Parts: sequence; C-alpha cells; structure tokens
Amino acid sequence: MMDYERFMTLVQQMTKLDRAAAERAVQATLATLSEHLSRGEAADLLGRLPPELQGYVHTTGPRGFTPEEFIRRVAEREGTDPQTAEKHAAAVFSVTRMAVGPDEFADVRAQLGGDYEPLLTGRSVLDPLEAFLSRVAERAGTTTEEARRITGAVLETLAERIAPGDADDLAAYLPLALHDALHRGKTHPEPRMTVQDFAFRVADRAGVSVEQAAREIPAVFAVLRQDVGDEFFDVTVQLPEDYRPLVGVARAHHRA
Repeated sequence: MMDYERFMTLVQQMTKLDRAAAERAVQATLATLSEHLSRGEAADLLGRLPPELQGYVHTTGPRGFTPEEFIRRVAEREGTDPQTAEKHAAAVFSVTRMAVGPDEFADVRAQLGGDYEPLLTGRSVLDPLEAFLSRVAERAGTTTEEARRITGAVLETLAERIAPGDADDLAAYLPLALHDALHRGKTHPEPRMTVQDFAFRVADRAGVSVEQAAREIPAVFAVLRQDVGDEFFDVTVQLPEDYRPLVGVARAHHRA
C-alpha cells in the first residue's frame, strides 16, 4: 500500500501546491468522490488508501451527480474556483489510481461513468509530462527529477535499438518534451545492441550506476506500455528474449 507521505508528495509534485493546500485538495476530492460511490465501493476504496486519508471517505451511499457538480463541490470544499479545483481533482485521481491499483480504480471509474473520463485521466488539465514522470517515479520508487533523467536515457537508447519509423510512431503517443530523446537516438542507430549495452548506456546517460538503471528501466517500460497500447508490441517485438526483465512483457521476439 502506498503510504501517506508518498501520496501527498505525488499530489504536491503534480499540482505545485504546498502541503496544506495539497491536503485540502485531497480531502475535498475524496470526500466528494465518496458521495458519488455506492457504500460497497466506498468501503473498498477506503481499504486501499493510506490510513491518514480514510477519514475523508464516507460510506453514506450514492448521490449521483455530473462532473460539473463534482468540480463545484470540490471547489466549494477547497475554497477555490472551479478551474483550479478541476486541476487539483485530476491530480488526486491520478495519484489515487496509483495507490489503489488498476482493478480497484476500474471499479471507481465504472461507477462514475464515461462523462468523468477526462477528469479521471487528467488529460484535459494535467501537464502530460509531469503526469508521465510521476507514474515512472512511483513505480521506480524515486523522485520525479530522477524519473526525468532515467526516462530520457531509456527513450534515447531505445530509439538507437529499434527501427527509426517505430521511434517516430512511439513519439506520437508521448508528451512533446520527450520527443527530443527519441530523435537523438535515431541519429546513431545500434540495431544489434545487447541488453547489457542497453543498461550501460542508460546508466551513463542518466548518471546512475548500472544496478540502479537496471532497477528503474522497467518502470519506464511499464508506463510506456500503459500509454502507447499496441504500439508497444511493435517496439518490443524487435527485442530479443534477454530484454524481457527490462521490458516486462511475457516474451519479446526478433521481428522477421
């Protein structure tokens, strides 16, 4: 289970709020969410959150309302305007997804309905780069700044290893700020790069030990897999079996 300090740190990183304001945003969002959920779902969510946050979730039963009403209630509880409340709620949802896991969050999403999708994903209000890096940081157990370095190093090295066209396709799914790393890698292709060389290059570019790089590289690939969908297969199909511990897929084959 994600602990309270980690939860709050991620919210602060995504919202640029101080601790007190971040706590208000979390309290307002979770309290409003619990008003919308069934008693059973609210109880399930309660059991997955850090103990310090459980007092914000009430199991009083559903009072279904629109996303606009959701944001109005968050803004009222926070004492802020709806536009700001929307950004804060999107960040809290993003971190809640990390904390409770994909299965539990899918149950929350199902109860809220499709109209809530932009708010649940944060696509409309969150900085896509910061959201991406926060997820890498969470999986790797590191800071957002370290996630920035390791992500850039992985993408540049990956672009050296895969076909240039696939690097371009991958870029189309990623935040604009990550494109430069892919473009740099395309300029000096190394299609026969071994997995050992891959880890060494990532470590050198990120300025970390090979051991640390080996621990953090899978976090980048895990977030890539979530964000790029089928395109991830087109990338990993080019990698031999010994890349599997880094890539985290059941099997990776050479492309014919």
